[in-house]
Amino acid sequence: MVAATGRQEPVQAPTMEEKIPLSVAIITKNEAANLPGCLQSIAFARQIVVVDSGSDDGTLEIARGFGCEVFPEPWKGFGAQKQAAIDRCREPWVLVLDADERIPPETQAAIRAVIAAGEGAAPGYSFPRKNFFQGRWIRHMGWWPDRITRLFRRGRGRMTQAPVHEAVEVTGAVEALEAPIEHYTEGRLSEILKKIDRYSTLAAEEAFREGRRSSVWGALARAEITFLQNYVLRRGFLDGRQGLVLSVTDAVNKFFKYAKLSELNRRKEGSEEERKG
Repeated sequence: MVAATGRQEPVQAPTMEEKIPLSVAIITKNEAANLPGCLQSIAFARQIVVVDSGSDDGTLEIARGFGCEVFPEPWKGFGAQKQAAIDRCREPWVLVLDADERIPPETQAAIRAVIAAGEGAAPGYSFPRKNFFQGRWIRHMGWWPDRITRLFRRGRGRMTQAPVHEAVEVTGAVEALEAPIEHYTEGRLSEILKKIDRYSTLAAEEAFREGRRSSVWGALARAEITFLQNYVLRRGFLDGRQGLVLSVTDAVNKFFKYAKLSELNRRKEGSEEERKG
């Protein structure tokens, strides 16, 4: 995703004795621009698992050079792909991370404290996520604190199987940490459009399987409402030009999700008419 942001200055790698009993689960496809910064930020983990779905940009070489355990896997959807990485984790604690995310020093300290607590620690922990877009920390539109559950005792957490908008589910209590995960989301508009096409297709297919319906006019109405909610009601205008871009792209994503759902509805109705005829 976005390159050239969130990179950390080179530091001396921890020795194996300094690493903590933590596995980090990451999925990748063509993340060569992001992966070095991500891996540098989690060098304190004893095991890093990378499940890759067909990179051809040097991602695998970067991961192996850092000492990660790399597993090529066909794409199965976000939830299932991340679960494949979790299933290969061996350490008592598991952290789920995306390639465009970073663990800053304060968060590393918080994770070390949790693991050092032993049996006194909770089964799972959530973090606020600081989302950066085109060089700006986005504080509105629901992008902060954007709390996510990512750290859990091995065997107590699993991914939901949603093809998009997947999440970690923990058996037992989840406690909130205040130290953040940093997320450097894609900022190139050409890449954002590709992502919108992919994500809106997945979301439309999921809605179709659930029996939901839409029309093109309904898609347009949802897009308009989404823009107004983000830019006005959720004060996206306070995030400058980045807030405007995000409000527009979110609305476009919403439009195509429901327009594609409408298309699927029409295809189904056409097939049924053909069978009746």
